[in-house]
Amino acid sequence: MSNAELLPPLLIAMPILAAVVPIALGLWFDRTGWSVAALTTVGLFAATAYLASAVRTADDAQITHVLGGWNEPQGIGIELVADPFSTLIALLVTVIAASLLAYTRAGGPRGNAFYTGYLLLVGGLLGILMTGDVFNMFVFLEIVGLATYAMISSGDGPESAVAALKYLILGTVGASLYLIGVGFLFMATGALNMEVLGEAIPQIADEGGSDLTLLRAAFAFVFVGFALKVAQWPLHAWQPDAYQHAPDGITPLIAALVSTVYAYALGRVMFTVFGVEFMATTPYLQEIVVTVGAVSVLAGSTLAVVQQDVKRMFAYSSVSQFGLVIAAYGSLTETALVGAVIHLIGHGVMKAGLFVAAAVIALSYGARSVDEYAGLAENRPLAAGSTAVLLVALIGIPPSAGFVGKWYIAVGAIEAELWPIAGVIFLSTMLTLAYAARLLEKMYFTPATPVESAHPPGVATDGGLLTGSDRMERGSPDAVSLGMLVLLVGIVVAAVLLGFAGGAFYEWLEPFTSEVFN
Repeated sequence: MSNAELLPPLLIAMPILAAVVPIALGLWFDRTGWSVAALTTVGLFAATAYLASAVRTADDAQITHVLGGWNEPQGIGIELVADPFSTLIALLVTVIAASLLAYTRAGGPRGNAFYTGYLLLVGGLLGILMTGDVFNMFVFLEIVGLATYAMISSGDGPESAVAALKYLILGTVGASLYLIGVGFLFMATGALNMEVLGEAIPQIADEGGSDLTLLRAAFAFVFVGFALKVAQWPLHAWQPDAYQHAPDGITPLIAALVSTVYAYALGRVMFTVFGVEFMATTPYLQEIVVTVGAVSVLAGSTLAVVQQDVKRMFAYSSVSQFGLVIAAYGSLTETALVGAVIHLIGHGVMKAGLFVAAAVIALSYGARSVDEYAGLAENRPLAAGSTAVLLVALIGIPPSAGFVGKWYIAVGAIEAELWPIAGVIFLSTMLTLAYAARLLEKMYFTPATPVESAHPPGVATDGGLLTGSDRMERGSPDAVSLGMLVLLVGIVVAAVLLGFAGGAFYEWLEPFTSEVFN
């Protein structure tokens, strides 16, 4: 067994085991969680980079680790698999998780319990990315969900608890629907391993009969479950409240990674388990998937235009952006699939940057609504400039991460003769321009107005009130650390540079897309 084959289980075990350390050390020390999280996430990023390099040079472009003495892929059993698709998203998860600690170092939350949840969340996300069977994907979905509910509920005031409860209820419904779909899959095939399922499903589809009906029911439950997790309209109700009321230090992590990994998981199940042929030959299935994505694009963009709270506006924007990914999945072309993956990466980077910028502006300028952003460019030029560049990238103006993903998706849709998707992309771009222009106009062309009431500091994640040295002074530039600004500028640079990386992404994903479409 090579060193690279040990990395998939280590990527999952390391953060989950490290999550215990802040709680244990918390018996003697108050603030050890950040150091533990920093060391762990940096180590995870280094390990993921090494794993990606090994996947790149492997003969079959994947690294497999079978647990429990199963020497060959079986119908059941725990298998971990790293391939170009999963390692690309894993790199995004680890680099974002490590980078965002530059914000929480000064901006909080800073309790040990928070960093335990942080590491559990990262471990669960990496578990979803590395697992090779559909049941253990459910287990990791639950780990991610539980960590996310707890972290959202640690925000200011009762609204955070209500938002977390709503997310808990709807997230549990989504996970339950997925599990029912997994049950139907097992009834039809007797297998849970993704590779085995990918070989068995085409045979069942050819034979027809009751097992084919079970497969179609399984796809329906899995798709609806993930549509709820990814926040597709009209199943998106949890997301705006969760993003708006989560602590500022947590929202970028959740917005950039959680729904992104859920969208990855849906793509993995659709293309590796069910396969392109099943989706293309099942009556109305492709049309339903494309319609769900297209409607979410338009509904999310329209709802974002009318929002006053900036974090809530960005949340509805995510409903739209993930709708574009789902529509790309439904196009069933190699180009559109590559575009969907690029859009997932680009959206993760851009949305992390926008929520970090919103947090920095709330700290330094006391602004959270569109109207309160008036005069930002004059008073906080770096924060305003960073927000402006990220908004331009979100619109999809080249060169930016937002443009290259949309371009590949549009080309893929045209290849599939799904012209309405190209029209949806154009309308979505116009609507994105509409809500981005509102912020840009306020920041650069509207004089500053006094903020009537500063947003009060909240409750620490360890349950106590923020007092003394913990208390952050709202609306003060001194509340923003150098690390926060470096983080924000770094994300802005990454969002622009990714706009030149379309060809590299295409080449990187080629082994995966060739296996799916050939």
